[in-house]
Amino acid sequence: MGDTNHITTKWMGQMAFESNNPSGISLKIDANPEDGGTGAGYRPKALMLSSLAGCSGLDVASLIKKMKLDVEEFHIETFGDLTEEHPKYYDKVRVEYHFHGSNLNEERLQRAVDLSVEKYCGVMEMFKRFATLEITTHFHKA
Repeated sequence: MGDTNHITTKWMGQMAFESNNPSGISLKIDANPEDGGTGAGYRPKALMLSSLAGCSGLDVASLIKKMKLDVEEFHIETFGDLTEEHPKYYDKVRVEYHFHGSNLNEERLQRAVDLSVEKYCGVMEMFKRFATLEITTHFHKA
């Protein structure tokens, strides 16, 4: 059996919750005002997209370092389309990897993305179980 993550999420009143993390940093989860919250925290479903991008981004950043690639800026755009019926979940997710620089090795950067998507990113693997994923890579020459 693998490792177990243990997270405690505590109700802070109204629609707010505080969730701890193995890093020692807590985050606040809250609903938007239309749903009775104050909007002072992260939305759970949106947080899943951050988790997906963060997981894959860590892989790619590690590979950029390992492959000694020259990248001036790197960001990931994620778009999650929710189903219309309840419970609403992401049935289609688009992930765009954007690399900026004047000396981009497109082939090796694409390899880094592919390794994350196909082999390393556990969150990506979880998303594959319930959503159709569309992955694109964009190179922006400075």
